[in-house]
Amino acid sequence: MADTKAPSASPATSKQPLKVSSANAKSVLLRRARELALVPALLLLLVLGAFVNDSFLTERNLISILGASAALAMVVLAESLVLITGKFDLSLESVVGIAPAVGALLVLPAAASGWGTDLPAGLAVLAILLVGAAIGAFNGVLVVKFKLNAFIVTLAMLIVLRGLLVGATKGKTLFGMPDAFYTLATTTFLTVPLSVWLAAAAFGVAGLMLRYHRWGRALYAIGGNADAARAAGIRVDRVMLAVFVIAGALAAAGGLLQTGYVGAINANQGQNMIFTVFAAAVIGGISLDGGKGTMFGALTGVLLLGVVQNLLTLAQVPSFWIQAIYGGIILVALMIARVTTGRAQD
Repeated sequence: MADTKAPSASPATSKQPLKVSSANAKSVLLRRARELALVPALLLLLVLGAFVNDSFLTERNLISILGASAALAMVVLAESLVLITGKFDLSLESVVGIAPAVGALLVLPAAASGWGTDLPAGLAVLAILLVGAAIGAFNGVLVVKFKLNAFIVTLAMLIVLRGLLVGATKGKTLFGMPDAFYTLATTTFLTVPLSVWLAAAAFGVAGLMLRYHRWGRALYAIGGNADAARAAGIRVDRVMLAVFVIAGALAAAGGLLQTGYVGAINANQGQNMIFTVFAAAVIGGISLDGGKGTMFGALTGVLLLGVVQNLLTLAQVPSFWIQAIYGGIILVALMIARVTTGRAQD
């Protein structure tokens, strides 16, 4: 009688899934370690700051760090969402300037360099968000529908919007906007500005969406492999277009927070901000290849840069050295990413 017993798996075959599982677990642990590594780094900087300047750990200074970082946090959140899908949006720094400038020009009288439309403050604030969303939609159509390179498209938009900002404001600084432009930055709750609470809430909602909602999981799937995501039934084009729109609106909100913090809008608002945005996102674990990163990591990246800038300012380090340090931080973060992911970056 023939032996019908199924052949047993060879030792090599039985061990292969275990090896793959171990490799995946190791990769996950490395990525988690990369994100959480910023927490002890933050604590170390706080201790160092206490030795550099006696006022560093005071409540007033710590709240100042949070308030100064609120606008950056909103733009980092916007860029992080785009990066997770595997795309770029360099124009966000110009949105920070042009969106609130349009709102201000709509509400200011002609005598104060406005357009003389005398739009109510509430509608002007809404217009700011709509301008950001419209710019994001335009970028999204060019990238998603026309299949143009996201880096080149958004770089061109950065330049175009910067020129429009200078032209619209005629190179002047805009003052005297209604209180609605400053409320988020000047009003406090539990001694902390509303701008900080808004940024924290935005990160919290985004984090929950990315972790538990199918739309958030779709972003990771698209960033990992857009073709596979499309084959799985994900409406890739619609999701990516929505991400660009949301990113534009978030950057416009960041511009409003920046306006409230500074107290005015000038033709250079947001200029060179994108470098700091990428620094915060990258050191926070957001992958430039797409499909990886968490909002917690991005938020710790924002806080780390905020603490670094405040610390260097208190130590009276010239501002141009701060930019050089940010560049060095990006390079270190990229090298860490190369080690933790175990693969080359495109």
